[in-house]
Amino acid sequence: MSDSIISVEHVFKSVTDSTGTLDILRDINFDLNGRETVAIVGASGSGKSTLLSIIAGLDTPTRGTVRLAGQDLFAMSEDDRAAVRAEKVGFVFQSFQLLANLTALENVMLPLELASRRDARPVATEMLARVGLSERLGHYPKVLSGGEQQRVALARAFVVKPALLLADEPTGSLDFATGEKVMELMFDLNREQGTTLVLVTHDNAIADRCERRITIEAGRVLVS
Repeated sequence: MSDSIISVEHVFKSVTDSTGTLDILRDINFDLNGRETVAIVGASGSGKSTLLSIIAGLDTPTRGTVRLAGQDLFAMSEDDRAAVRAEKVGFVFQSFQLLANLTALENVMLPLELASRRDARPVATEMLARVGLSERLGHYPKVLSGGEQQRVALARAFVVKPALLLADEPTGSLDFATGEKVMELMFDLNREQGTTLVLVTHDNAIADRCERRITIEAGRVLVS
């Protein structure tokens, strides 16, 4: 497809240890278009998070191809994959993954600084205002609530205006009400920026908010 942002082609993932070989993913195929919102669902251990890591180029498949905006991720060097991620991909994790020794503002500035953006401070300040944290710029993660930390993580993910946002159980560490607010914000930011959103979740209510659902069972796609 000419407008595909992600193409996953015959992806397999196996791991081998002293007990034998475990097949985690088996012949996964799908395309995602620009601006799509997609939920990857399935039971614990079905391979959802592994698939997300492979889409990001953080983990390598045993065999198969993943193309991001037409570029074959696994034909690249690790450094080149990292450069593509920095330019095109944002991440939101269940555990927030903020740097404890950096303030909220510094955490959001970081991807801009890595991209040598001279306007990192004002752009990060504006993004934190967008997620409702103007009063928390100088606060370190340890003094922020879980919901505030996840909003910082959203600001950090969206500040570079990524073509693709990957979210792994983004409300998994939050109570229901806080999680609802965070998801509302994520979908709002996604619409504003026209990002392709790929969301791993076990929550059917969250999955129902996406335009499309990909179900993984025993390492295979059931519905795409």
